[in-house]
Amino acid sequence: MATGRTHRPATRSRGIPEATVARLPLYLRALTALSERSVPTVSSEELAAAAGVNSAKLRKDFSYLGSYGTRGVGYDVEYLVYQISRELGLTQDWPVVIVGIGNLGAALANYGGFASRGFRVAALIDADPEMAGKQIAGITVQHSDDIERIISDNGVSIGVITTPPGVAQQVCDRLVAAGITSILNFAPTVLSVPDGVDVRKVDLSIELQILAFHEQRKAGEEAAAAESAGPVAAVRGQSADKGPDGDVPAVMPA
Repeated sequence: MATGRTHRPATRSRGIPEATVARLPLYLRALTALSERSVPTVSSEELAAAAGVNSAKLRKDFSYLGSYGTRGVGYDVEYLVYQISRELGLTQDWPVVIVGIGNLGAALANYGGFASRGFRVAALIDADPEMAGKQIAGITVQHSDDIERIISDNGVSIGVITTPPGVAQQVCDRLVAAGITSILNFAPTVLSVPDGVDVRKVDLSIELQILAFHEQRKAGEEAAAAESAGPVAAVRGQSADKGPDGDVPAVMPA
């Protein structure tokens, strides 16, 4: 059974920090939008704002790519799209298998954005015999008994797990044994993998819980602000020449 780490070291062989790697897709998304609008160049401030980071961090990230832009002109949009795509490995076609064709797996299979971003859904796999043979997004669902053959036939190195949590580790072990070296895990469980296998976890419930925390905090801050402003507003509402009951004071200050 596969055991060990759940991710690789914090830096890659080219010396690009993992935090920078995580931001490259954000820059690529913003640059692709600019390219589609035929924008030739972009400043670091404009691109940083579009990607949701600060410009100093963006310039530092791009320095790892050897791209520094031109003073007074900015960055060449098309060149940066190519440069980041190459760094992310998106200049080639990556076949992907999705294991677990429930609602989420089917939705991913129908997502049309994979092809334009360098990924091709090569196979859909499910353990339910009744799913085998069904067509989803033009792809025939295959039974999980054939995982090893499917991965070998399609030269797949990236697997997507959308199974129930109870079977996710078992599926992960079979994918790794069949040659998968990168896994995108949607199952709400932590996977154990050997060295050399990358796992990225997507947990929608955790993201919603984080948002709930921020909503609760904002509500608390608003309530505290309203409470602290109450007495001040009451004092401000009194006339300058009246007492607390609205009457003119009996004794005026000398």
